[in-house]
Amino acid sequence: MTILSLNKLGKILKKSPLECTLIGIVVLVLGYATLPEEAQADVDFSFANDAISLEIKAIQNEFANYGILPESGERGPSYTMTVSSTAYNSLPGQTDSTPDVTASGTKTRHGVVAANFLPIGTRIKIPELYGDQVFIVEDRMNPRYWYKVDIWMEDYDDAIQYGVQNIEIEVYPNS
Repeated sequence: MTILSLNKLGKILKKSPLECTLIGIVVLVLGYATLPEEAQADVDFSFANDAISLEIKAIQNEFANYGILPESGERGPSYTMTVSSTAYNSLPGQTDSTPDVTASGTKTRHGVVAANFLPIGTRIKIPELYGDQVFIVEDRMNPRYWYKVDIWMEDYDDAIQYGVQNIEIEVYPNS
Protein backbone atom coordinates (compact mmCIF):
# COMPACT_ATOMS: atom_id res chain seq x y z
CA MET A 1 0.00 0.00 0.00
CA THR A 2 1.21 3.47 -0.75
CA ILE A 3 1.32 6.32 1.72
CA LEU A 4 -1.43 8.08 -0.24
CA SER A 5 -3.83 5.16 0.11
CA LEU A 6 -2.98 4.84 3.83
CA ASN A 7 -3.93 8.51 4.27
CA LYS A 8 -7.25 7.89 2.50
CA LEU A 9 -7.87 4.86 4.69
CA GLY A 10 -7.18 6.95 7.80
CA LYS A 11 -9.69 9.61 6.70
CA ILE A 12 -12.35 6.96 6.04
CA LEU A 13 -11.79 5.41 9.48
CA LYS A 14 -12.18 8.80 11.16
CA LYS A 15 -15.44 9.54 9.35
CA SER A 16 -17.29 6.31 10.09
CA PRO A 17 -15.71 3.97 12.65
CA LEU A 18 -18.92 1.95 13.05
CA GLU A 19 -19.14 1.20 9.32
CA CYS A 20 -15.42 0.43 9.13
CA THR A 21 -15.75 -1.96 12.08
CA LEU A 22 -18.61 -3.79 10.42
CA ILE A 23 -16.73 -3.95 7.10
CA GLY A 24 -13.67 -5.26 8.93
CA ILE A 25 -15.70 -7.99 10.58
CA VAL A 26 -17.23 -9.02 7.23
CA VAL A 27 -13.79 -9.05 5.54
CA LEU A 28 -12.33 -11.10 8.40
CA VAL A 29 -15.15 -13.65 8.28
CA LEU A 30 -15.03 -13.92 4.47
CA GLY A 31 -11.25 -14.20 4.50
CA TYR A 32 -11.37 -16.93 7.12
CA ALA A 33 -14.07 -18.82 5.20
CA THR A 34 -12.10 -18.76 1.93
CA LEU A 35 -8.81 -20.05 3.38
CA PRO A 36 -7.93 -23.62 2.46
CA GLU A 37 -8.54 -26.07 5.28
CA GLU A 38 -4.81 -26.87 5.55
CA ALA A 39 -3.96 -23.21 6.15
CA GLN A 40 -6.57 -22.89 8.86
CA ALA A 41 -5.17 -25.80 10.84
CA ASP A 42 -1.89 -24.04 11.70
CA VAL A 43 -3.24 -20.57 12.46
CA ASP A 44 -4.61 -19.47 15.83
CA PHE A 45 -7.47 -17.03 15.27
CA SER A 46 -8.39 -16.62 18.93
CA PHE A 47 -6.93 -13.08 18.90
CA ALA A 48 -9.34 -12.21 16.08
CA ASN A 49 -12.29 -13.59 18.03
CA ASP A 50 -11.23 -11.50 21.04
CA ALA A 51 -10.95 -8.41 18.87
CA ILE A 52 -14.35 -9.03 17.30
CA SER A 53 -15.86 -9.59 20.74
CA LEU A 54 -14.41 -6.28 21.95
CA GLU A 55 -15.72 -4.48 18.88
CA ILE A 56 -19.20 -5.91 19.37
CA LYS A 57 -19.16 -4.88 23.04
CA ALA A 58 -18.05 -1.36 22.05
CA ILE A 59 -20.92 -1.11 19.55
CA GLN A 60 -23.42 -2.38 22.15
CA ASN A 61 -22.01 0.08 24.69
CA GLU A 62 -22.54 2.93 22.24
CA PHE A 63 -26.25 2.18 22.07
CA ALA A 64 -26.78 1.18 25.71
CA ASN A 65 -29.37 2.98 27.82
CA TYR A 66 -27.67 4.58 30.82
CA GLY A 67 -30.86 6.01 32.22
CA ILE A 68 -31.23 3.38 34.90
CA LEU A 69 -29.86 4.42 38.25
CA PRO A 70 -28.95 1.88 40.92
CA GLU A 71 -31.57 1.34 43.60
CA SER A 72 -30.92 1.03 47.28
CA GLY A 73 -32.55 -1.43 49.64
CA GLU A 74 -35.62 -0.54 51.68
CA ARG A 75 -34.77 1.47 54.77
CA GLY A 76 -36.35 4.26 56.68
CA PRO A 77 -35.49 7.84 55.81
CA SER A 78 -32.14 9.21 56.91
CA TYR A 79 -33.86 12.46 57.81
CA THR A 80 -36.82 14.66 57.01
CA MET A 81 -36.79 18.34 56.22
CA THR A 82 -39.09 21.10 55.04
CA VAL A 83 -38.16 22.77 51.76
CA SER A 84 -39.71 25.06 49.21
CA SER A 85 -40.97 23.25 46.12
CA THR A 86 -42.15 24.10 42.63
CA ALA A 87 -42.97 22.09 39.52
CA TYR A 88 -41.49 22.16 36.02
CA ASN A 89 -42.07 20.70 32.56
CA SER A 90 -39.86 19.74 29.64
CA LEU A 91 -40.28 23.08 27.94
CA PRO A 92 -37.33 24.98 26.43
CA GLY A 93 -38.16 28.09 28.45
CA GLN A 94 -37.90 26.15 31.71
CA THR A 95 -34.80 24.09 30.91
CA ASP A 96 -31.63 24.17 28.83
CA SER A 97 -31.27 23.20 25.15
CA THR A 98 -32.12 19.55 25.90
CA PRO A 99 -35.50 19.82 27.65
CA ASP A 100 -36.26 16.08 27.74
CA VAL A 101 -32.88 15.06 29.21
CA THR A 102 -32.07 15.42 32.90
CA ALA A 103 -28.72 16.49 34.32
CA SER A 104 -27.96 12.81 35.02
CA GLY A 105 -28.63 11.89 31.37
CA THR A 106 -32.00 10.20 31.88
CA LYS A 107 -35.28 11.10 30.22
CA THR A 108 -37.70 13.34 32.09
CA ARG A 109 -40.68 11.39 33.44
CA HIS A 110 -42.99 11.12 36.39
CA GLY A 111 -40.95 10.50 39.55
CA VAL A 112 -38.04 12.80 38.63
CA VAL A 113 -37.13 15.77 40.80
CA ALA A 114 -34.48 18.45 40.50
CA ALA A 115 -32.55 19.53 43.59
CA ASN A 116 -29.14 21.11 43.98
CA PHE A 117 -28.60 20.26 47.65
CA LEU A 118 -28.94 16.48 47.26
CA PRO A 119 -26.68 14.11 45.29
CA ILE A 120 -27.92 12.73 41.96
CA GLY A 121 -29.63 9.40 42.62
CA THR A 122 -30.96 10.35 46.07
CA ARG A 123 -34.40 8.94 46.73
CA ILE A 124 -37.00 11.10 48.45
CA LYS A 125 -40.65 10.81 49.38
CA ILE A 126 -43.20 13.59 49.71
CA PRO A 127 -45.75 11.85 51.95
CA GLU A 128 -48.23 14.71 52.37
CA LEU A 129 -48.70 15.03 48.59
CA TYR A 130 -47.71 11.65 47.09
CA GLY A 131 -47.85 9.11 49.93
CA ASP A 132 -45.27 6.32 49.50
CA GLN A 133 -44.25 7.24 45.95
CA VAL A 134 -40.48 7.46 45.57
CA PHE A 135 -38.93 10.33 43.64
CA ILE A 136 -35.33 10.28 42.46
CA VAL A 137 -33.07 13.33 42.18
CA GLU A 138 -31.95 13.12 38.55
CA ASP A 139 -31.96 16.78 37.55
CA ARG A 140 -30.48 20.07 38.67
CA MET A 141 -31.86 23.59 38.90
CA ASN A 142 -30.38 26.99 38.31
CA PRO A 143 -27.44 27.31 40.76
CA ARG A 144 -29.11 30.19 42.60
CA TYR A 145 -31.67 27.74 44.06
CA TRP A 146 -30.34 25.65 46.92
CA TYR A 147 -32.80 24.19 49.45
CA LYS A 148 -35.55 23.76 46.91
CA VAL A 149 -37.10 20.75 45.14
CA ASP A 150 -38.51 21.04 41.62
CA ILE A 151 -40.96 18.23 40.74
CA TRP A 152 -41.25 17.25 37.07
CA MET A 153 -44.82 17.19 35.77
CA GLU A 154 -45.97 16.22 32.30
CA ASP A 155 -48.75 18.78 32.04
CA TYR A 156 -47.95 22.51 32.04
CA ASP A 157 -51.28 23.42 33.66
CA ASP A 158 -50.61 20.99 36.52
CA ALA A 159 -47.24 22.63 37.15
CA ILE A 160 -48.81 26.11 37.16
CA GLN A 161 -51.57 24.94 39.50
CA TYR A 162 -48.94 23.41 41.84
CA GLY A 163 -47.31 26.82 42.27
CA VAL A 164 -44.87 27.21 45.16
CA GLN A 165 -45.37 25.08 48.27
CA ASN A 166 -43.44 24.33 51.43
CA ILE A 167 -43.30 20.55 51.72
CA GLU A 168 -41.79 18.03 54.07
CA ILE A 169 -39.56 15.52 52.31
CA GLU A 170 -38.12 12.25 53.56
CA VAL A 171 -34.56 11.69 52.33
CA TYR A 172 -33.45 8.06 51.98
CA PRO A 173 -29.88 6.74 52.08
CA ASN A 174 -28.11 5.96 48.80
CA SER A 175 -26.65 2.61 49.88
